[in-house]
Amino acid sequence: MYSLIEKEILFVKRWMLPIAMVLGISIYLFLHFVPGLSGAETVYMNFASKAQPVMIAIMLFLQLNVVAPTDMKFHKWHFEMLALQAILFTLLGLLSSALGEGVPGMLAECAMLCIIAPTAAAAGVVTNKIGGSISGVITYLVMSNTLASVMIPLVAPMVHPNPDATFLASFWIILKRVFSILLLPCALAWFIRYFIPSLQKFFARYLNWAFYIWGIGLTLALSLATKALVMSGLGVLPLILIGIVSLVCCFGQFALGRRVARKYGHSESITAGQSIGQKNTGFIIWVGLNFLTPVTSVAAGLYAIWHNIVNSYEIHKVEGGGTV
Repeated sequence: MYSLIEKEILFVKRWMLPIAMVLGISIYLFLHFVPGLSGAETVYMNFASKAQPVMIAIMLFLQLNVVAPTDMKFHKWHFEMLALQAILFTLLGLLSSALGEGVPGMLAECAMLCIIAPTAAAAGVVTNKIGGSISGVITYLVMSNTLASVMIPLVAPMVHPNPDATFLASFWIILKRVFSILLLPCALAWFIRYFIPSLQKFFARYLNWAFYIWGIGLTLALSLATKALVMSGLGVLPLILIGIVSLVCCFGQFALGRRVARKYGHSESITAGQSIGQKNTGFIIWVGLNFLTPVTSVAAGLYAIWHNIVNSYEIHKVEGGGTV
């Protein structure tokens, strides 16, 4: 009996990502399309939108709990990745501005979102499982959020000029959203580390729980992403083109991160790939809706699917005894 339970746990660990993805998509489609469930759909989606940030905060807390401030050191690849993100985002902004309204300009905006999106809170969870560095990911998470807070107010007005939206006003709006989820878990984790060390050791034993919390958060995130797709009203061709753009951006960034950091060692290569490839899709959905053409938020929903397929493959391979 014990062996059977162990096998079931191993199965869940290996396949939790695809299970969570299918579950998240299925729950929304079931509630949306089955007659008489509109009330349940509203309740569930309200819960998903409010609970997801809580899941992110808990995941970050558990990761930050085992990362001391002194562990968060800068590496050369951090700055190389930041520079690439900033340059590509600016070039895509110029391209979208030149293309103007229409499908080509919209696709350029979709690519902009996929490039500038900061690192996902769950990136450290996956990175830790496949042989990378949690501290390296957490450091880049803070840096990429800072970059996004600065670059979006600078570049977005080139695409959609708005005289009422000054740089400082837009910067402050983004900063509040980005760092509200980062600062509280960080402050709490480090307060416990230095003032209640026994509690810090207690929470450190539950670092692996972040993986399962991510599974719950991923289910909620995929429900929200599916809603964005269903409610977008896009035709088949534009949806396929957005899917191709987000897919290329996703796979391209995972590969780019690994290639650029390969010279610093295999572990750093894994860390860099996850840092730039695994994105905070909730953030870019919000950016698309508030700063760019709203329909571009669909790219974020699709990106969530692509990057979790990559993560699922990586974890399954490592859990099966291989390397990535």
